[in-house]
Amino acid sequence: MMTASLFTYWHEELVVLAQAVVAVVLGGALGWERQAAGKYAGLRTHMLVCLASLLFVKLGILLIVHATDYYHPEQIRADPAHLIAALATGISFIGAGAIFRDPSHERAQGLTTAASLLATAAIGVAIAIDLYFVATGIVLLCLFVLHTLRKLDAKLNALRKSRDGESKD
Repeated sequence: MMTASLFTYWHEELVVLAQAVVAVVLGGALGWERQAAGKYAGLRTHMLVCLASLLFVKLGILLIVHATDYYHPEQIRADPAHLIAALATGISFIGAGAIFRDPSHERAQGLTTAASLLATAAIGVAIAIDLYFVATGIVLLCLFVLHTLRKLDAKLNALRKSRDGESKD
């Protein structure tokens, strides 16, 4: 009986490590894009946010599962939604550090990077609850928004500047 129990724990740990690899790869995809765009929060930051999100959720789930070995299930009060809400708050705090006001342009900078950090955290949560297809799809959608739409935005800004320049003449 002890061998089966030990195998179960080792298996759980290997699953978490495999999920960690997925989190690093998917978080890294978004981080790579941010770094290539010259943003402050890049590859390593996004990898670590995704990894930390995965770990907080997975460890919370495993804590609940393992608590049933010691306590009757009716004695355990757990709400995973609170864990996710706390995680979102913490990551938002990190994202706020990426936002600053640029006086020369009179606008805030870093909002998109802060949003990508929050999305990266949600991707980590999706991996923790075994939603790999969803996590991968969200990464692809984020890359579309961050990369493709950035190019479109640049073209629209150039068009607007040229139009504003013509109207001043």
